[in-house]
Amino acid sequence: MSTAMTHSLTPFETCRNDPNLRRFSGKWKKTNMGRIGSIYGGLSGKRKVHFGAGTARYVTFLGVLENVILDVRHTERVHVDPGESQNAVMEGDLLFNASSETPGDLAIGAVMGEQLDNLYLNSFCFGFRVHNKSEHIPLFLAYFFRGAVGRRIMNALAQGATRYNMSKSQFLALELSIPPCDEQRAIAEVLSDVDGLINSLEALLVKKRAIKQGVTQQLLTGKTRLPGFSGTWETKRLANIGSCLRGVSYNPMTDLSSYDQASTVRLLRANNVQDAAVTLTDVQYVAARKVSEFQIMQPDDILVCMANGSKELVGKAGLFRVRDGYTYTFGAFMGCFRVEPAIAEPSFAFHLFQTHEFRNFINLILAGSSINNLKPSDIESAEFQVPAREEQRAIVSVLSDMDAEIAALEERRDKTLAIKQGMMQLLFTGRVRLPESPIGTDSPEAAD
Repeated sequence: MSTAMTHSLTPFETCRNDPNLRRFSGKWKKTNMGRIGSIYGGLSGKRKVHFGAGTARYVTFLGVLENVILDVRHTERVHVDPGESQNAVMEGDLLFNASSETPGDLAIGAVMGEQLDNLYLNSFCFGFRVHNKSEHIPLFLAYFFRGAVGRRIMNALAQGATRYNMSKSQFLALELSIPPCDEQRAIAEVLSDVDGLINSLEALLVKKRAIKQGVTQQLLTGKTRLPGFSGTWETKRLANIGSCLRGVSYNPMTDLSSYDQASTVRLLRANNVQDAAVTLTDVQYVAARKVSEFQIMQPDDILVCMANGSKELVGKAGLFRVRDGYTYTFGAFMGCFRVEPAIAEPSFAFHLFQTHEFRNFINLILAGSSINNLKPSDIESAEFQVPAREEQRAIVSVLSDMDAEIAALEERRDKTLAIKQGMMQLLFTGRVRLPESPIGTDSPEAAD
């Protein structure tokens, strides 16, 4: 698949300025949520023993947060006695989370996309049933409350300090400007098509990452050899090809405001290792005088998580390829494996950290320990079969091409997500009116 891809939302962008299109022109009407529908609550009187049992189903809290259209995949089992007084969820009902840790995450809407018998809602959410679906389209409302316009409205209703809630009476009093039903349906269909494209890209990314993981496993264990290579692989410890450096100790309570940023270095921590790369999220500043020259990150250093509350994150590694002119170091819960370039290819060594063998090695060290903690010597003691330098370079080249393909797909997905947010802003304010004929979106390329 070509890495020079363009996004597939050109029809929508073209229609923004095409004077020849016949657009919806009906007036938007002001109404409030209380006129549109009514509220009902989630499950009540249930204990832990009731969940995971029985023949009834309930929509989960995360299902509501993470999906605009809900189906049976977003439900779990719950025991409900026959005749028990509970509110059943119906197809087309809008579901909202009733509390959140931030105002921006309060009351995110989702719509029940199919009819399921004996279906209920978790107790941390509330339902909203539209009175007349020929006048108000539930999917339109779900997208509305997920877009920037709806989020601003919900933010204004958030009440609380450490956890935010919302008054149901204020929710019902919300005043909205709503387009005619046909335009609501068209807006919902366009956004649903875009979500279909995003979901297809996500599925393709999952497939490509799985293929890359499989190829990595085959090539880095010698089970599959590239054409032209047949030499014997040597058994080497990581200590034979580099060294693991200990991170900087620092006091997180130190007031850093007095330091000039020009005289400080940026501190990388465990959350900076994401998806086999080093990102610059949540960078903290530390005084340069506390940092040894050996603790300054260099290109192609491998940043390793050495301690974390989650055992799955310990041993996770990211390749440092940031070249932005700033100086970076790494925290006490991190390690930095630095390859000796005269001995091995740094990128090849990094891929060794992504193998099942390395994960199994880390799990063996952590087994039976209540503290998820590694020492630099633990990393250096990991043992691998390693080919000659020329074969290392060839393997890295294959894996780098696969990484580039994945990165191109990620960029396409991110652009599509950004365009969708812009579409929602324009469509839900009436600044762009859709054409009365469908405009559609394309599918991602079906690459194997």
